[in-house]
Amino acid sequence: MKDAQGDPAYGRTNWRRFAVAAVVPAAAAGALVFGMANGAFAASFAVSGQTFKISADKLDGTGFAQYGSFVEKKDGTKIPVAMSGITSAKLYNLCQSVKTPGLPISLTIRAGRDDAKPAAATNLLIGVSELSGDAEFTDINIGQDASTLGLGGKDAKGAEGMFGQEAKHVTITGLRQTAVSTTAGTFTLNGLNLKVNFDPSGGKPAECY
Repeated sequence: MKDAQGDPAYGRTNWRRFAVAAVVPAAAAGALVFGMANGAFAASFAVSGQTFKISADKLDGTGFAQYGSFVEKKDGTKIPVAMSGITSAKLYNLCQSVKTPGLPISLTIRAGRDDAKPAAATNLLIGVSELSGDAEFTDINIGQDASTLGLGGKDAKGAEGMFGQEAKHVTITGLRQTAVSTTAGTFTLNGLNLKVNFDPSGGKPAECY
């Protein structure tokens, strides 16, 4: 296998402190803030534009794709994101948090704190603005035409001629992410705990990090 420049590429790639927005199925928890559903989600919707934070001790995913794109607000405003797709994933010690604009209130969702019963997700497509963690990819193609991507699910592909990348497997430890949108086929939150956090001093309510 060779990369886009024709140089040899190794079957396993380990990127320390992976700072480019990559696959983060944990972002699917963001949908629960508004829907609290476990099932099919629409492939496209108008986003609020508000970001939410995600953390997990580890993400273990099969089938990954990523490419640059936009999500759109109801008023037509476009927000640039890294669209990341993953076919199936397990998330260990998952946390998702979103703050209420203008108020010292946040909502946190936690799940998968038992290593024997992690949170699980399928067919995820996430609009990511920032991500950090230690990532390892298996059989990765970097610089692939985004329109030919296929490992991250049927909807995880971009425009012809745009930069894309995909891998058969990805593991991210110490996941920290900011996202603006997500869609998912199924999302299972074992040991779900939802909490409304209020800081009476008007300071900063609890977040995942």
